[in-house]
Amino acid sequence: MLVTTWLKRLGLALMFSGLSACGGSDAEPDIVQTAQADARFSTLVEAVQAADLAGTLAGPGPFTVFAPTNDAFAALLAELGITKAQLLADKALLTQVLQYHVLAGQVPKAAVPLGKPITPLQGGIFKVDAVGSDLVITDGRNRTAKITATDIHASNGVIHAIDRVLLPANKTIVATAQSVPDFSILVEAVVAAGLVDTLNGNGPFTVFAPTNAAFAKLLAELGVTKEQLLANKPLLVQVLTYHVLPSRVLKAEVPVGAPIATVQGQTFTVDSSLAITDQRGRKASITATDVLARNGVIHVIDTVILPRP
Repeated sequence: MLVTTWLKRLGLALMFSGLSACGGSDAEPDIVQTAQADARFSTLVEAVQAADLAGTLAGPGPFTVFAPTNDAFAALLAELGITKAQLLADKALLTQVLQYHVLAGQVPKAAVPLGKPITPLQGGIFKVDAVGSDLVITDGRNRTAKITATDIHASNGVIHAIDRVLLPANKTIVATAQSVPDFSILVEAVVAAGLVDTLNGNGPFTVFAPTNAAFAKLLAELGVTKEQLLANKPLLVQVLTYHVLPSRVLKAEVPVGAPIATVQGQTFTVDSSLAITDQRGRKASITATDVLARNGVIHVIDTVILPRP
């Protein structure tokens, strides 16, 4: 009798255990498990494990992961000139780069804020734009990646596949300008005005950056030489700070038609065609936008704008 009762209890226990196991197998996999089950993401999974981030990405979240494919990692290795083993051994770099691909919160394709700054777990920003029928990411180093698949669901978030590994910004506004030959006079002016340390600071700042041709026009307009302009520090400081906003403002966030306050103190306006009107009624066209830097963003303009005297 006792043996029979015990066997019945054992049978019931095994039955409920089996039902529990079946229920567990039907549960939606988390982000890590979803990536592990997709051959496109095998290098990403290795990287996540090498960076000890698997526990985080298996947590409750929710998270959004922009997941580089194996081909994306192969392209990165060629770009950096390193092997996969070297990349996986550099835990600090891996952690920084991988966290740059993760957002806190679930952001499906339909909710991606186009043109707006997106802040990942690593810090910094990147942005996503619609280019024709594609969604294209611009990272902190102004490299672009295409989102090739969207809304891959997991129990703790969503995955979007991308064809290039994103990298966070590694240059300040000044260093970014120094890397562009067409900003050489602007860089000379920033140095002469003693503003390098300010524009290398944390910011963030928005700089409307005049090209060399824009400065050449200004010299003709004022009837001075470049040397005379660079020697006039009070004028330089007044003019250059009029080109700087005390916050990061991407193209999509520019307040059209409203006065925009500058670090210098005076305002200018931008119309719907991206033409600036300065305090003297002069016009400047914004010819390129959203050049990202570690501490802000640069927009390129074709005319030096001027505050009231």
